[in-house]
Amino acid sequence: MVFLGLALTAGLASPTTATAAGATPSPTVEEQRLDKAVPREILRRSGFDDVAPRLAHELGAAGSYAEARRIVVRAGCALWRRAVDRVQGRGPAESSRREALPKKGGGGRREGLSRDDDRPLYWARLGMTREVRTWEPEFGLSDRQRAQLLDVLERTSRGQTQVRYPDGRGLKRILVTGFDPFTLDRDIRISNPSGATALALDGTVIRTADGPARVETVVFPVRWQDFTGGTVERTLRPYLRKVDLFTTVSQGRVGRFDVERTNGAWRGGFPDNDNVGLTETVPVSDPAAQPQWTTTTLPYQAIVAADTGRFPVYDHTEVTEIPAGGTTEVVRPDGPTPGSTARAGGGNYLSNEIAYRATLLRDRLGLHDTLPGGHVHTPVLQFGSGNTTEITDAEFVRNRLDIVAQVRAIITVAADATFRK
Repeated sequence: MVFLGLALTAGLASPTTATAAGATPSPTVEEQRLDKAVPREILRRSGFDDVAPRLAHELGAAGSYAEARRIVVRAGCALWRRAVDRVQGRGPAESSRREALPKKGGGGRREGLSRDDDRPLYWARLGMTREVRTWEPEFGLSDRQRAQLLDVLERTSRGQTQVRYPDGRGLKRILVTGFDPFTLDRDIRISNPSGATALALDGTVIRTADGPARVETVVFPVRWQDFTGGTVERTLRPYLRKVDLFTTVSQGRVGRFDVERTNGAWRGGFPDNDNVGLTETVPVSDPAAQPQWTTTTLPYQAIVAADTGRFPVYDHTEVTEIPAGGTTEVVRPDGPTPGSTARAGGGNYLSNEIAYRATLLRDRLGLHDTLPGGHVHTPVLQFGSGNTTEITDAEFVRNRLDIVAQVRAIITVAADATFRK
């Protein structure tokens, strides 16, 4: 996530909102967008409009918190698997109720959404969290129990609890992360190619110079509060010692990929999906030992030199810092100077933060010299010229498919350059 005419990528929101004791929480800002026409159309045309009502029905029959938790876990896992299956060509791609989807301006039938679309997962998840957030069972639900239900729903429906690497000699392991759509008040139709990439690559195998590699993926929210709560570390910590390569991915600049060389410990304040903006040092455990900068260990030279697709790929080294002893921000094209304070490293939004947190975790686990990992910014996903209202078009789909394919190619190049050593 960078900010360049369009802010870019990553996420965080509170699983629950602050309420008076005993009061039912209201839907979040993010959940309230579900009432707009575009989300409803995306859910109808993909067939995912049955997800939240089914969860509500099942919760209505729950007789205890334990039963409700089992229902939520099952529903969250099922949503993630359904979204992955849809993108990867398994199961229906659209609603079976085609007659309910009239074309704009007249009769006939409107097409469903292409399989590569990440937005059905995003909006269906919000429908589920809204149901859980506003649910009032007869047996009673404490604030803590509701928060736990929301937490497990977020984690399961993002693939965070379903990372599985099969046993087997010679099978390499790669971990990739993506993000939800964001800047939805600017254009609620938006899709995030990093989330689409996660759905397209989850559980797939790529061929590398040293044999097959299994790719597992997870998706993160675009909310500051979740990152403050440690969602990145909690999700990635169990796997970083087990994988051979990782890359966090988010949407970045128009018309280009960037392999981010340096990540900074600073939040720049751009609003997240709950319209919350924070400007502060990235909060981490053990702040006394917190570095201002972390660096990629991806083979960036090999990546930028390879022909991976139609978008150019850059080794992005620019940062914004306050030099040691100074008070004014300075843009440095070739990385930070010794003792400087971070203000931007590949941006200062949540995509920079996930890059910083993931690489800091790598370093704190003692893996800096052995585990290749870092951040890749994709091009901004754009609609076709003149399309200001339709939720999809041919150029939009082509751009997303090309970006996803190029991320896969970039990961393959990174694996080849790493594993052949």
